[in-house]
Amino acid sequence: MTSAVVTEGLTKRYGRRTALSDCTLDIPAGHVVGLVGPNGAGKSTLLQMICGLLQPTTGRLTVLGGDPISGSPRIGFVAQDTPVYAGLTIEDHLRLGAHLNPSWDDEMARRRIDDVGLDLRQKAGKLSGGQRAQLALTVAVAKRPDLLLLDEPVAALDPLARREFLQGLMEYVAESGTSVVMSSHLVADLERVCDYLIVLVKSRVRVTGEVEELLTSLGAPVVDVVDDRAHHADTPGFRYCAVKRAR
Repeated sequence: MTSAVVTEGLTKRYGRRTALSDCTLDIPAGHVVGLVGPNGAGKSTLLQMICGLLQPTTGRLTVLGGDPISGSPRIGFVAQDTPVYAGLTIEDHLRLGAHLNPSWDDEMARRRIDDVGLDLRQKAGKLSGGQRAQLALTVAVAKRPDLLLLDEPVAALDPLARREFLQGLMEYVAESGTSVVMSSHLVADLERVCDYLIVLVKSRVRVTGEVEELLTSLGAPVVDVVDDRAHHADTPGFRYCAVKRAR
C-alpha cells in the first residue's frame, strides 16, 4: 500500500504542554481519511506538521515520500475557519493562486466558483461562512495537490453549508483521486465522505483503520459522534464515545 503520510513517534510539546504524543501512523494514499477527536486532541497540530507549518519536538515524519515542506505545491491546506483575504475579491484570490502555484488549474477554479454561485467581483470579507469555505476549498484544490489537508473546515457552518461543502469535496475527489485528510470532532460529517479513520484522544492515537473494518470489528453499523467525554476515556472505553449503535 502506498503511503501519503508516515509518522514514527511524532511528538509536539509547547513547554510543559504536550499537543501530540508518540504518534505513529501510516496514512494510505488514495483515501479520504477522517481525523477524529474532541477539541484539543491534537488534530490541528498533526495537520500543521504534515504541511510543514510546525516542526516536531521529537519523532519522524514523511509526507509524499519526503520531508514536509511549507508551501509545497503538492499539498493543499485549508486551515481552521477557512481563512481568506477579506480585502481581496474572489478574482484577486484566483489570480494570486495562479501566480503562486505552477500547477494551478484556472479553468477548474473558475468553474467551481461559478458552480457554487459566487461573483468574481465580490470581496471575501463580504461572503458568508459557507461561501468563504467554498472559496478556500477552491483555492486549495486548484493547486492540483497530491494531498489535501482540511482542518475542521465545516465546524462553523450551518447544516446546509456543511452539506454543500462536503458535496463539492466529494465531487473533486471523484474527479481527481486526490488523497485527503480531513479533521473534525463531528463524526457524523466524516461518516458521509471518509473511508479511513484515525481517532485522537488526549494527544494520542487510539484507533486507526478502514471505516468498514472498524465498524465490523466494533459491531456497530453507524459512526455517530465523538464528544468531550472522550477526554475521560481510556482506550477500551473509547468505543462508547466513537461509535454508537443505530436504533
